Amino acid sequence: MGPQGRAGSSFALDDGSRVRNHPLLKQLTASGIRLGLDRVRGFLVDLGGPHRCAPMVHVAGTNGKGSVCSMVDCMMQEAGYKTGLTLSPHLQQVNERIRIDGKPISDADLNALLNKIDVCAKAWGETHLDLEPGELPLTYFEAMVAAAFVHFEQSNVGVGVIEVGLGGRLDATCVVNPAVSAVVSVGLDHTDRLGPDVASVAFEKAGVFRGSIPGVVGDVPPDAMRVLRDTAASKGTPLFALGEDFHVSGGEDAFVWEMGAVRIENLRLGLQGRFQKKNAGVALAIVELLERGGIFTIPHAARRRGLLKARHAGRLEWVADDILVDGAHNIDAARVLAEHLSRLPRKGPRSLLLGLSADKDMRMIAAALAPQVDRIFTTRCAHPRAAEPDEVAAALVNLEVPVVVAGPIEQALPRVQEEPGLVVVAGSLFLAGAVRDLLGKV
Repeated sequence: MGPQGRAGSSFALDDGSRVRNHPLLKQLTASGIRLGLDRVRGFLVDLGGPHRCAPMVHVAGTNGKGSVCSMVDCMMQEAGYKTGLTLSPHLQQVNERIRIDGKPISDADLNALLNKIDVCAKAWGETHLDLEPGELPLTYFEAMVAAAFVHFEQSNVGVGVIEVGLGGRLDATCVVNPAVSAVVSVGLDHTDRLGPDVASVAFEKAGVFRGSIPGVVGDVPPDAMRVLRDTAASKGTPLFALGEDFHVSGGEDAFVWEMGAVRIENLRLGLQGRFQKKNAGVALAIVELLERGGIFTIPHAARRRGLLKARHAGRLEWVADDILVDGAHNIDAARVLAEHLSRLPRKGPRSLLLGLSADKDMRMIAAALAPQVDRIFTTRCAHPRAAEPDEVAAALVNLEVPVVVAGPIEQALPRVQEEPGLVVVAGSLFLAGAVRDLLGKV
């Protein structure tokens, strides 16, 4: 996952100046996405194995994995453990990707860490790799994953929570030997790399399963479940599935979670959206299995507090009284957002500010959201993969709502704010971050 390169995101260097992104990461962007584990594993072993510094939770999924990671992280903090959390992509600043007890790494610590990674990686690459002229030993994502593990080790965390970047089987985070792994959801996204159907995607995500280490599965389609079960069986991985081995029930507010003889009532969430209860069910199964592993003690009260405190910016987030931002960037996420909008009181007109990456199914995403809005404004942020506003608009012909080309987000947001009623921003996590920048949200 590449850097976002948006106006407003910055990084403090040693001389006090601020730049849009760290110079090393800007350089590494040219390496693109390179799936595979050999390089990053070899480099981490050369560093002494910081990826083995603490018990790890490893979470994959087409949608919802970041929310699950945030919930697990908060529950473990509430239980008294020092946590390390790595998420991707970041919304506004690269520091968000590496957190200790929920707090992003400081500019000074990240600068020192990346400089160390740069020196060590180049020295390692010279002796261990047959590099082409100008080729760098690590990609952007690999460098950030390595930096996260080193920072976890330096910070002496008690547990690490790791979000998969892309897929699972060949993702750089898959170097960990987790205490628990999870596949939150399986849908069609990144099909050019993960395969054309849910079975292919499920196979890639099942790569997070490890031998006899327990695996948790959320709400997935039947075709995906068959692949996950077959893969787990071939590895000897015991699976715990939502709706079979653990259950979520209850009303619109408080809910109940059950797993075997364990029952926790009166649970509430800090994250918005009815679908988050399923994500919470996965997160609760993860911490229950951590406790059953005999390493941790996580009281039910800590689980309740953690779920209530968990936040995940850019996901069904009210950034103003009349602006709802959601990073929905694939068809499944768009349908979830549409369902959420259908449940909100329709007090006036609704405008959708839509910006998408060029490789997305623009029409399908817009079609899912169109019944819930009165007009669509197309835009783009500064991310290099973002489609031009007129390109997005051209893909939306014959929708039942008017489509307006609104230009780059710096122009589009003020324009849409002049419209009456609710503004919904969707289509990209990068766009969500750009809107947060423009509104001064930190």
